[in-house]
Amino acid sequence: MTGRAYPMTAEWFDRLGGAAGVRDAVRWWLRLVAADAELAPYLVGVEVSRLAGHLALLLTAALGGSTGDIARPVTEAWQGLGLSEGHHRRVLDYLAGVLWAMDLPAAGIAAVARAFADGTTP
Repeated sequence: MTGRAYPMTAEWFDRLGGAAGVRDAVRWWLRLVAADAELAPYLVGVEVSRLAGHLALLLTAALGGSTGDIARPVTEAWQGLGLSEGHHRRVLDYLAGVLWAMDLPAAGIAAVARAFADGTTP
């Protein structure tokens, strides 16, 4: 996994609280995005539960949790929504804020941010 944004162990996944923690983080993250007046329109017509499931899987992988085989890059979770680069950065800022509030170490937040920004997969 050299050069990847993903950790070699599940330490960050475990620190966040495992699968339950990831689900909580994604729920919180999507609530923040939906509450943002500029980002909310991008979610109109989107099956949010499906998006949440995909984001949870990708966040699990970025944190080092077990996900099986992911075939799509993480950036594809947001690509179909037509976000501008600035809006995509704002979505990632919300994720970083959620992870920070959930006491994930800075190195874990940085790895997740890289994974969601550059589209690498494990």
